[in-house]
Amino acid sequence: MDAILRTVSRNTGVTVGVILLVAVGIGYTAILGMSPEEQEALLYTVQDFLPIFMFLTLAVLLFSGFPVAFILGGIAFLFGLIGYFLDVFSLIEFFNFMPRIWFQGAENLVLVAIPGFVFMGVMMERGGIAEDLLYCVQVLLKGVAGSLAIAVTIMGTILAAMTGIIGASVTMMTALALPTMLRQGYSHSLSCGCIAASGTLGILIPPSIMLIIMADLMAVSVGSMFMAALVPGLVLAALYLIFVGVYARLRPEVAPPLPPELLNVPKGELMHGFDGKVTACGLAAVTAAVGGWIGVIPTVWATWLAIGFGFPALFLFAGPLIRKAFIPPVVLIGMIKGSILFGVATPSEAGAVGAFGVLLLTMFAGRLNFNMLQGVCHSAARTIAMIFFIIISATCFAYVYRSLGGDDIVHYLVTSAGVDSWELLILLMVMTFFLGFFLDFIEITLIVLPVFAPLVASMDFGDHIATRDIIYWFLILMAINLQTSFLTPPFGFALFYLKGIAPKEIKIQEIYKGIIPFVLLQLTGLILVMWKPNIALWLMKAVYDY
Repeated sequence: MDAILRTVSRNTGVTVGVILLVAVGIGYTAILGMSPEEQEALLYTVQDFLPIFMFLTLAVLLFSGFPVAFILGGIAFLFGLIGYFLDVFSLIEFFNFMPRIWFQGAENLVLVAIPGFVFMGVMMERGGIAEDLLYCVQVLLKGVAGSLAIAVTIMGTILAAMTGIIGASVTMMTALALPTMLRQGYSHSLSCGCIAASGTLGILIPPSIMLIIMADLMAVSVGSMFMAALVPGLVLAALYLIFVGVYARLRPEVAPPLPPELLNVPKGELMHGFDGKVTACGLAAVTAAVGGWIGVIPTVWATWLAIGFGFPALFLFAGPLIRKAFIPPVVLIGMIKGSILFGVATPSEAGAVGAFGVLLLTMFAGRLNFNMLQGVCHSAARTIAMIFFIIISATCFAYVYRSLGGDDIVHYLVTSAGVDSWELLILLMVMTFFLGFFLDFIEITLIVLPVFAPLVASMDFGDHIATRDIIYWFLILMAINLQTSFLTPPFGFALFYLKGIAPKEIKIQEIYKGIIPFVLLQLTGLILVMWKPNIALWLMKAVYDY
């Protein structure tokens, strides 16, 4: 028996293959023993439920640890062949993969934004921009309870607004902030929770790769999605800050104050003070703003004059630390969001603006060199290739799933359950939350969303929300819900990133304990947006006159 167990453990793949062959053999033998009428009934049953078998196969294989892209593509080909032998799928339909891959992936101009944002996130990680920003925010919040945890949360939010890359923000924050928090005696669970939760805001606060993919799938405006997600993202950040501040005030031992040596920053490092140049620029900016407000100066000219004089006044008033560590990232955020907001650039072009901006910041900081640039390009290329490989494989999977009748089965199961609009929405939110325990947000977005979003969009929520706003509201609810997929075990990727580079003294149980209150806060934010849709919709309507 021991010899058999050792052989099985050394040859797991062969063992699984043998078990599958034995199972197929037993099933085939059982089918041969049936009468023709029973065989025909079984055939019709398998044809009807083949999409369900396909989905269950995906759920099982995701636990194998094999790359998701290969699983999705392999299942698509396998069940396409099974469907051919069961006379519900034609082999010529495999040729439909190519035009769908081309138009949904290769020729899709919306997805052009992804490489730019990925490059920007990796460059920020390697360029040390975040390290300077963290120290600056700590100094500015030196008198606040739990100031370091609050600084980490604020920095994670800013990082999310700049990159939208979860892996970059969580690993960067873990490497930069966790050792400092541990040295200051912060609770392990609170430290890990702050880092993981603030890092996951990158998929909600624009520019977000997830929002781009969701908008592309549902054929809605990326800019509208960005504006609709901004306020809910900031609401979640505010909930995090309130929780950290209150918790640190009630239990000071979990978040000790900063040591004196970090507080001893000369006043001139933070603020240069007023002088003739600052006063002149400030008065000019105020004059332009007032002139535009009373109508003496055209609004467009007044806006540009106020910005043109106001920014130099702020820059000259700030001290060297603020100029170096705080203002440049804020300017980069303004470049990205401003270019989208004012129609200067599309989201795809804004990705290029962000990539170019972070290159400039790294160069001006004196940290840009060929070796670092080469490493950033290699790392970004691998990440981009992984994302597009998953998109291609998910496109094939979705086509076969729909061709086999998967949409009809889901629609029948949902409609036959007799649920109304609210019950369906709550059911989908609960199902998405639990799917997040086992699937990554990309798989949930690319596989589940196209099936359920049209169902919700066709529902009637009465006076709670207008029909034309339902799709944006539902997508933002999904985006908030999908944040939890990064924090919920066993497949919470933010937890994997954090544990991968955290010191050995950090136990996985402490990480799980730390994320619990932040997951509850995310669900609180979800309920708020479900209760008051205008939290997500008012900015979109105000900006785009929707």
